Amino acid sequence: MTLTADFERVPTAFTYWEHRKHPRIARLESTARKLFNISIFPTDKIAVEFCDSLFRGDAVAENFVDEVLAADPTAGRALLDRALVEGIDALDDVPASMQVLFDEFETLPDWVRPEVVEQGAAIWRRWGTMLFAVAGGITLEMYTEAAVATPLSLAGGYAGDNALRRFLETCQFWVDTSEPGALLRIGSTGRATAMKVRVMHVSVRRRIDGHPEWHTEQWGYPISQGYQMLTLLGGSTVPALALRLVGLQTTPDEIRALLHFQKYMGHLLGVDVSNFPTTIADSLRMTAMVSAARSYDAGIHGKELIESFPASFAPRPNQKGLARIRARYNHGIYAAYTTLFMSPGTRGKYDMPSAFPWILIVLARFPFITVLELIRRTVPGVGPRLERISDAHRRSWLRAQMDGREAEFEAKGGLRR
Repeated sequence: MTLTADFERVPTAFTYWEHRKHPRIARLESTARKLFNISIFPTDKIAVEFCDSLFRGDAVAENFVDEVLAADPTAGRALLDRALVEGIDALDDVPASMQVLFDEFETLPDWVRPEVVEQGAAIWRRWGTMLFAVAGGITLEMYTEAAVATPLSLAGGYAGDNALRRFLETCQFWVDTSEPGALLRIGSTGRATAMKVRVMHVSVRRRIDGHPEWHTEQWGYPISQGYQMLTLLGGSTVPALALRLVGLQTTPDEIRALLHFQKYMGHLLGVDVSNFPTTIADSLRMTAMVSAARSYDAGIHGKELIESFPASFAPRPNQKGLARIRARYNHGIYAAYTTLFMSPGTRGKYDMPSAFPWILIVLARFPFITVLELIRRTVPGVGPRLERISDAHRRSWLRAQMDGREAEFEAKGGLRR
């Protein structure tokens, strides 16, 4: 397909259209059409709209930040917190931009199927800490892209000594948003966390946009609609398939429930989900498009982010006894997980800790987890019990790692550079 003026807004680093012309990819696409009558990529219309979304942010939340939080951060945050607990109707004299934000936030879209949202959340609970592992490893793949790595590097949250703290905040987000009723019940912790993350994204965007190191023509808008949608995909089809490597078996119906769960979560986060995939095939086509578009241009910033992740679990000088043993285990096991969930080509380019002997633990657990999965799917009552056990374990793991800290979901301080 040839680009025309109708859809010329494509970041130069998003090289999907150029790579589709590559002989190897063209042959692969042609073979898929001839043998299976399918396309490995989305329709051109969806691809064009995705490229355009790379230049868009969240206008509704941005208007709220400009009118309320920018004017008085302390009072604005208190007002936001109260609205999240009591609901917007409990407040008097609500600023116009805040009313618009909460009208969208508190209105359940017609397409939402609450029972399917709850099914998707239950799958995350059943995955337990393996969600943390697989999502962490998959995310590292995208740190090779400057459009993703540059905002994180400038903000500093996922680099160096801050890497573990910010990752644990993300884990807290996953826990909060997947509790029973978390996304559907007004006043829930999960909905409050989603809104805080949405507002935090606005704050980060505002500081990155216009920064000398940010190049809009190359990468689009910081934390754009498009890349947020890809983050949502990173919590559904791809991890469901990747977790088969450790024995967790997620059925096609469950994957479709995850897609619906993620679509509604995206709505709460201010993502335009009109083109969010609803089928496994379409989600894989979207993934294929982004894989074909990678330019591997993150350089030293991507290197820092990727190498900081497993290193952040290493024992610290002040850790003694059980805490040090736990840290040593986490460091080793996450080295094994990055081996499983990153492509060998990507992982081999960076200084990553050895997966041996920790990968042997993963291999030894595989038959046991597989058998449990078979029992879960065939014996009544076992599934909910395993879900409760996994949920309790992920909470325990997170408490131990947080070591008394609380997730704040705020973008504090200035940029690193």
